[in-house]
Amino acid sequence: MSSPIILHVPHASREIPRDARGGIVLSDIGLEHELDMMTDSFTDAIASRAAEASGAPPTIVAAPVSRLVVDVERFTDGSEPMERVGMGPIYTATHDRGVLRERVDRTLLDRYFRPHAQAVEDAATASLGTHGRAVLIDVHSYPTRRLPYEMVEDDALRPEICIGTDALHTPTRLLEAARAAFADYEVALDSPFGGTYVPLRYYGNDARVASIMIEIRRDQYMDEASVRQHDGLSRLADGLAGLCDRITAGSTRV
Repeated sequence: MSSPIILHVPHASREIPRDARGGIVLSDIGLEHELDMMTDSFTDAIASRAAEASGAPPTIVAAPVSRLVVDVERFTDGSEPMERVGMGPIYTATHDRGVLRERVDRTLLDRYFRPHAQAVEDAATASLGTHGRAVLIDVHSYPTRRLPYEMVEDDALRPEICIGTDALHTPTRLLEAARAAFADYEVALDSPFGGTYVPLRYYGNDARVASIMIEIRRDQYMDEASVRQHDGLSRLADGLAGLCDRITAGSTRV
């Protein structure tokens, strides 16, 4: 059985190519610390283990470079809200509102942003052709404590699992399946982060492309100080695999 699911992993990489490193003003030690703070560490491992455990392995599309090079989930047309804190598609600020870059090299978009966006779009298009539907599961993590750059309230909920939704692209059955898959966790909707990724070709105009974001609080699978995974990672991978199986089996027809 093939799967209509695409596991999208945008922020797991720590890779900083040489052509991008020169524009980052941090020292090597400072850059490693920034990567520790901003990387959704091990979300690629969670996605890979979930795919291996699924009855019909989903497609995985993971960004090959760090979000400190380009953030593949930002708008590039000037409408991106995170531009206000220096974190548009190419970051100029660090997690603590320091300087990451002094200027923006927009050629990074052609080298890294656009190829990734095309890869996700191609995966969705292929799934539509095969299954008549595509389901993106956007896999993220976030720190236990709010970071200074976050555009969320200090008292916003920071549950073990945050589910992000879109009014058009997250049908009720998909949301119900996600809640059921992570029923053993504390779950909140669109807090502290909301929304979910949809390729621009389909965003806002094609409900056959469904999407949901799974944001995992990092203490559930790793030691945040040492950036080392712990046994909780396997449990989360099982939950994600369960969500994939519910969707593929047709119990969540979207």
